[in-house]
Amino acid sequence: MIRRVILTAILLGGCMAGWLPATGMAQALPNDRSELAYSYAPLVKRVSPAVVNIYTTTTARVQRRLLFPFPGMPAPPQAGERMQNSLGSGVLVRPDGLIVTNAHVVKGADEIRVVLADRREFEAKLVTQDERYDLALLRIDTSGEKFPYLDLRDSDSIEVGDIVLAIGNPFGLNQTVTSGIVSAVARSAGGVNDSNFFIQTDAAINPGNSGGALVSLDGRLIGINTAIYSQTGGSVGIGFATPSNIVARMVAIGEQGGRIVRPWLGINMQRVTADIAAGFGLARPAGLVVKEVFPGGPGAKAGLRRNDVIVGLRDQPIDDEASLRFRLATLQVGGTVPVKIIRGGKEMVFTLTLAAPPEDPPRDHSVLEGRQPLSGAGVANMSPAVADELGLVEWRGGVVVLDIKPGSYAGRFVRPGDMIIAVNGQEVKNVAELRKRVEKGVSSVSIAREGMVSTVQFR
Repeated sequence: MIRRVILTAILLGGCMAGWLPATGMAQALPNDRSELAYSYAPLVKRVSPAVVNIYTTTTARVQRRLLFPFPGMPAPPQAGERMQNSLGSGVLVRPDGLIVTNAHVVKGADEIRVVLADRREFEAKLVTQDERYDLALLRIDTSGEKFPYLDLRDSDSIEVGDIVLAIGNPFGLNQTVTSGIVSAVARSAGGVNDSNFFIQTDAAINPGNSGGALVSLDGRLIGINTAIYSQTGGSVGIGFATPSNIVARMVAIGEQGGRIVRPWLGINMQRVTADIAAGFGLARPAGLVVKEVFPGGPGAKAGLRRNDVIVGLRDQPIDDEASLRFRLATLQVGGTVPVKIIRGGKEMVFTLTLAAPPEDPPRDHSVLEGRQPLSGAGVANMSPAVADELGLVEWRGGVVVLDIKPGSYAGRFVRPGDMIIAVNGQEVKNVAELRKRVEKGVSSVSIAREGMVSTVQFR
């Protein structure tokens, strides 16, 4: 029987395993670098005070029925509340008490408690969070005291084979340190977050490690431990950390309560497949081919053309959509960036001015209602801004499904991210047209999803 491997975001809860205390002699500090190779103890002593334990409490509303209703009457549902407790990890990145963790660690929390390595406890306030990148910032009141913290290292300087330490609180076991190497960089792990771009490590990461530190041997933060591949929910040596470069971007703008805005290049792109690479005479299938250049956009102003192949951004290779999304997310709107392309077999470099994705046309977000198949679907006009929110590199104009009311009929055949391209065989260009079409009755709906178009018939 083949066992299926599933991708699991590191869970917050955990069980306490039994353990026995051990005794041992204190180890002397190494005298030189050669001795340091035999022990990570000095490094751990320096960095572990900056890693914290995070406890959250969430009030969940539940429905229950009376046990003994009056004869002949159904038991009415009674609203109740249940307290849910979770745990995770975090990292102090500023001496004034600013902490970075995963967004899923604190999502929906009514109360957040932070416990330092020295066992002091603090109430934490949520500064901001960005679920697209699964990052959140917390702050604790230090009363003017300077707390230990970790400096961030450029995650692009990390190479496969570098030794790293993972520090967190797996299964509620405070201040647990594991070691390993960087197994891969720029690793895609679909379904974790919008970035889909991670540092992979074989350092043991388990439930409760979410939001903990991945540090290099120079004692700097290179990633926030986020997810694992697992057959059982425990570590099998395949862990993923959000790179520090995206963490740095979050810290830079998040203290003001903002969110990461990914700059817009003003072009539509498609991944270079093996067939496309052969057609363009490329050495290998890598990069993104420009399919459309928007008039007046950054790409058009810089001189990009249709069929240009983007292979690099700011001296970093661009192999696919995930690498481009990540690279753009680390850049600031208003700045410039060199873009390396291949045009007609020749390598060229253009400088693009980075702009915020415009909401043009206005989204006109509407929830469709009435006795018709699309009832309950929240739709909007597609634009560069909406495409960025949905994490799309390639997109087309028209009407996109943003959300669906729970239990609605539309949820049976459409899902967020779908494009509604026609109703009753007639093309739909915007939300206003779609509303008019559905008011007259719906016999068929044509939907575009992941490059495929399907038509659903109704009687």
